[in-house]
Amino acid sequence: MTTTTAVSPRALRWARRRQSFTRSWNAYRSQRTGMIGLVLLGIIVILALSAPILIDESALSVTQATGERMAPPSAGYPLGTDEVGRSILALTLWGARLSLLIGLTATVVAIVVGTTVGVTAGHVGGWYGWVALRISDWFMVLPSLVVAIALLAVLGRSMSTTILVIAMVSWSGTTRLVRAQTLTVQSRPYLERAKALGAGHWHQMTKHILPNVLPLVLASATLLVPSAILMESSLAWLGLGDPNVVSWGSILNRASSNGAVSAHAWWYLLPPGLAILVVVLAFMMCGRALEAVFNPRLRGERG
Repeated sequence: MTTTTAVSPRALRWARRRQSFTRSWNAYRSQRTGMIGLVLLGIIVILALSAPILIDESALSVTQATGERMAPPSAGYPLGTDEVGRSILALTLWGARLSLLIGLTATVVAIVVGTTVGVTAGHVGGWYGWVALRISDWFMVLPSLVVAIALLAVLGRSMSTTILVIAMVSWSGTTRLVRAQTLTVQSRPYLERAKALGAGHWHQMTKHILPNVLPLVLASATLLVPSAILMESSLAWLGLGDPNVVSWGSILNRASSNGAVSAHAWWYLLPPGLAILVVVLAFMMCGRALEAVFNPRLRGERG
């Protein structure tokens, strides 16, 4: 006699998720530009996390600086020094931690808000869906940088307010995307069956709609992170960042305000500028690859 082992619904769900992840990873690996972006991001994140090990935090202190003013690259200072003699290499490595932290945190907040509003607006509809859509449209047409400058001028300069402001001007695009996908999912037969079996709104949104919109949310998040990093760098360069911390944008602000351009101190401007460029490019490459994986119309493309 043969015996059959019953498989629990939970185990079956996890098995399907593992299979789906494996298929998605195999499809992502076929995207050459996506893999290049992933490697670049891995290197940048490792360097940012290793900053306290590679360079002591005391190197950021103005009072403990030992180099000459705006000295060019040398053996002791591979990327030169700033206006008080601090190492540009130390500033760039430590600045990576804050720039990435603000960009990632602001993106998470924007994605959570945008996904929540998008799913509920698409599923519930009615006057709530109409109001939510109009508010998101209003935020989309506003000039993000101008609004962020105005909000920071009112709320004050700090890391937490910078994250909040960037998230406030970034959530609307995710809302539009998630709402459109929610409306598509709602027309599928399995959701109709769930309604017929008595599933409530919470069950429908969390068990059926949300898992189907998460891939697009992930792809959207990888494209939103570089925008958040650029926004933070722009605000810091304009002098609206937290003056007590070091980020790539604040380095550029100090360089421009202390005459690095007129002094031809290219080593003061180039490292943080290139760091921003590489991070934004890496996230864009990963985002485009994920978009090609999760978007059926783009699956045939190869990066």
